[in-house]
Amino acid sequence: MAARKTESTKPTPKSAGPSSAAKRKVAARAKRSSGFQVVQGVAVTDQPKHKLLRDSFTIPKTEYTVLGDLKQRAGKLGRPAKKSEVLRAGIASLKAMSDEAFLAILGSVPSLKTGRPKKSKD
Repeated sequence: MAARKTESTKPTPKSAGPSSAAKRKVAARAKRSSGFQVVQGVAVTDQPKHKLLRDSFTIPKTEYTVLGDLKQRAGKLGRPAKKSEVLRAGIASLKAMSDEAFLAILGSVPSLKTGRPKKSKD
């Protein structure tokens, strides 16, 4: 017969604080992102988090391809960007325009029917 183990097989508890590897990861992540500082291995933000919203909209295919072109342009210039970043940059530049320039650009964009487009028979 095999002898019984008298010791418990439960793992021994580790220290209450995060490991040094975890601290390094938090510090590296905080260093990459602005507005963060590391306090005892925990990233603390100086700025409040922005609430993010999801939305859907209809856009002509030609304008949608322009988004892809702008993403590629940003990548070639050494600043890869996501679609949402390109859209947000566009919104920021519209906000910075004068009223006259804003109305001129807005007038050049045709209005679309609201709702989902009909499914094509491809």
